[in-house]
Amino acid sequence: MRDEYDFSKGKRGAVIPSSGKTRITIMLDDDVIEHFRAQAEAEGVGYQTLINGLLRKGSVDASKAKPEAKPLTVAMLRRVLREELHTS
Repeated sequence: MRDEYDFSKGKRGAVIPSSGKTRITIMLDDDVIEHFRAQAEAEGVGYQTLINGLLRKGSVDASKAKPEAKPLTVAMLRRVLREELHTS
């Protein structure tokens, strides 16, 4: 082992940057973490991967989905009924 090391060109942080992911700190209840850890162990994946997938399915993918159809108004209902009664 050397007596001295040269860290003049050293950089702080991860050696290999991860693309597409960001490290964050989040506070979750203990029972939530234990649930996901148990589920992850049963499925053979990481618990953070399960949480990420659930968040993606519940919010990210849902926001990219097609917008909901407009609600049926009284005026629209009357128009459709008139058209249907007129054609029959």
